Amino acid sequence: MTRALPLHAVVIGLCVVWIVPTVGLCINSFRSPQLVVSSGWWTTLFSPPRFTLQNYAAVLGTYHLGRGFLNSIAITLPGTVIPVTVAAFAAYALAWMRFPGREALFALIVGSLVVPLQVTLVPVFELLSAVGLVGTFPAAWLAHAAYGLPLAIYLLRNFMAALPKELLESASIDGASPFTIFARLVLPLSWPALGALVVFQFLWVWNDLLVALIYIGGRPEVAPMTVMVSNLTNSLGQNWQLLTAAAFISMLLPMGIFFAFQPSFVRGILAGALKG
Repeated sequence: MTRALPLHAVVIGLCVVWIVPTVGLCINSFRSPQLVVSSGWWTTLFSPPRFTLQNYAAVLGTYHLGRGFLNSIAITLPGTVIPVTVAAFAAYALAWMRFPGREALFALIVGSLVVPLQVTLVPVFELLSAVGLVGTFPAAWLAHAAYGLPLAIYLLRNFMAALPKELLESASIDGASPFTIFARLVLPLSWPALGALVVFQFLWVWNDLLVALIYIGGRPEVAPMTVMVSNLTNSLGQNWQLLTAAAFISMLLPMGIFFAFQPSFVRGILAGALKG
């Protein structure tokens, strides 16, 4: 027990370092402009709190952040579901189905992980522009799906390849088709890896600024929250208390997703570390 005390102290210290800025951001988002410029957020802990919702009302109404929130959901949900679904089928095929060029294809997918995203921006933009998708949600869906697929396939393939071979062979002997084996056995057994992948992909797409800015742009009709919050940093000037409200709104859904999938996320990470 004594040996674990330094480790516990370090973990608690890191948690405090991460939590304190978030707490300060949350408190400032509920304070009036006068209080924000005249005192620090920590003074609220030692005096009667005077909170207000005017910052949230301003960013959701005047600055249309509510529309940006809905746009982010419209981009993130398909941008998560599409690559995870495609990766699950591809990982199953690469792990358990025999076909010519399987190993070479998997090596090509793994090799694509080292290609910087920035290198692909111009050719992908020209391709999407040629088919008239630039500035629309499908452009972001396809871009995020393409960028997320290599890592998703790699993680799921390694997890599925470690499943008991005897279980799948017995199902095949009993007459189950490859799709039935995939849907009834492989997917339920791979839920920890799928849950971890959903969290990774969702957080990446939700917090993305570069891909959304390049392929969608800054029009309020389609711009996600990251683009709108980035624009607010240039337009609000001294009213930075509004930025705290905008930033906290953008954090709410990712935090909810992370806590909802936390058990699967932890199991998926540990399983990948042990079986990969």
